[in-house]
Order: sequence, then C-alpha cells, then structure tokens
Amino acid sequence: MTSRIDTRFAELRKQGRAAFVTFLMAGDPDPATSLAIIQALPEAGADVIEIGMPFTDPMADGPAVQAAGRRALDAGMTLAKTLQMIRDFRKSEGSTPVVLMGYYNPIYIYGVERFLVDAKAAGVDGLIVVDLPPEEDSELCIPAMKAGLNFIRLATPTTDDKRLPAVLANTSGFVYYVSITGITGSAAADSAAVGAAVGRIKRHTDLPVCVGFGIRTPEAARGIAEGADGAVVGSALVDVLSRSLDAEGKATAKTVNAVAGLVASLAEGVRSARAG
Repeated sequence: MTSRIDTRFAELRKQGRAAFVTFLMAGDPDPATSLAIIQALPEAGADVIEIGMPFTDPMADGPAVQAAGRRALDAGMTLAKTLQMIRDFRKSEGSTPVVLMGYYNPIYIYGVERFLVDAKAAGVDGLIVVDLPPEEDSELCIPAMKAGLNFIRLATPTTDDKRLPAVLANTSGFVYYVSITGITGSAAADSAAVGAAVGRIKRHTDLPVCVGFGIRTPEAARGIAEGADGAVVGSALVDVLSRSLDAEGKATAKTVNAVAGLVASLAEGVRSARAG
C-alpha cells in the first residue's frame, strides 16, 4: 500500500529536490494556536509535518523541545487531543504527510491497538518512536505496519554497518538520520560528514534518508539538502515560536506568522539546494 509519505517523496524525486520536514510540538503553546500553525505549514513550504506527542520525560529532547512539551501539557494537551488536532488539520489538507514523533509511554497508556486505529482514522501517516529499539518491533512497529502506518526509524553517527540492517529491517516511509550525537538543538550539523553518512545508509536501503538535528538556518538546510533526501528542522522552529510568546508564555498575534515565516525561509534554502 502506498502511503502519503511514499507519494510525497516520489513527487519530490521527479522534481529533483529534497523534502523539507518540519517538527513542532502538538499543543504548543495552546491547542488552538498549535492547530493554526500546523494549518499554515504546507503553504509556507513544509513537505512533511512531524508533530511531537507531549510527554513528561522526553529524554532525547533538548531544552527548547522539552519546554515546548511542558507548555503543551500545561495547556491541557493529551494524546487524544493530538489526534483530534490532526483530524481537524485533515479537514482542509489531504496530501501533506503527517508523522507523529515521541515516546512509547503515552501510546502504551492509550492502548496500542486503539491508538493505531484512531491514528490511522485521524489521518496520521507514520510514527517515529525514539525509545523503541528494533528488538521491540513486536510491541508497536509490526502492528503499526499492519495498520497501514509507516514506522520510521532513527539512525545515528554511532549506528555502524553491523547494526544498520537491524535498524532498517522493518523501517518504511523514510530513514531519519540524526546528524549529531546528543540531544536536539545542541550543535550544528556538518554537511560533509552528513553526506558521507547518508551515502553509507543508502548502501543498505532504497528508502529516502532525511537528516535532522542541528539545522537552524536556510544555508544549513541547503547544505543538508544537497546530499540528503530531506532536511528536518525542529528546535529552530520551537525557538522562534517561544520568542513570539508574551511574558506569561501565551500566544500573541505574532506567533503563527513567526513560525510560518521561518518555515518559508528554510523551505527556500532546501529548494535552492539543487537549483540550476
């Protein structure tokens, strides 16, 4: 079965360009503003939208994304409300792929079978669950694939050629290469090193390889898009959202446009990578 993710990457291949993948936390800074931001992303230039599932113990997230999760939880965001937000998004946008990203605990508590049925019905296309290794594929990965959802795996600079086949075994949609060792938002990606790593992963898989962590500027996005199938930006978007809030951490009239404006400039960087 062809997913929205497969379709989108096939379209981009024909256009000869990489994907621009955005990440934002569901419900940050509040559910209504979060939905308005996500609704603005496709027109601003997002090719794939990753949406974080807020969680109280986000071990792989840097301070910016942790703070986003805390704002969302404080505003009453839940996994059920996250799925409702995607349902609302799908009322006006049917083609942009949506990937839920986060940790297994909220899904486990929600109930795996119920979650997969509800996520598929809401219009979710894929999952990235950062704390489930391939050894635990029977927990969620294989049921997700059977439910028609792509299960996207992370590879890192420490994922060697011996480990890669296990990481890729049940992966679909795309491979998410984490360009740095460490937490999100902590360092800048080195496009030369990333290009070599993407080449190494591609010797093991035909799936698109998207690169995230450490991309904050249009120039950096362009550099990554030269050698990868997609550039993923999260912390920079969360930062610009955070800076648009008032002293109480509430949304202002600037919030949606602040995020959409940065998305547009980053998308331009990605699109210029293979121009001419």
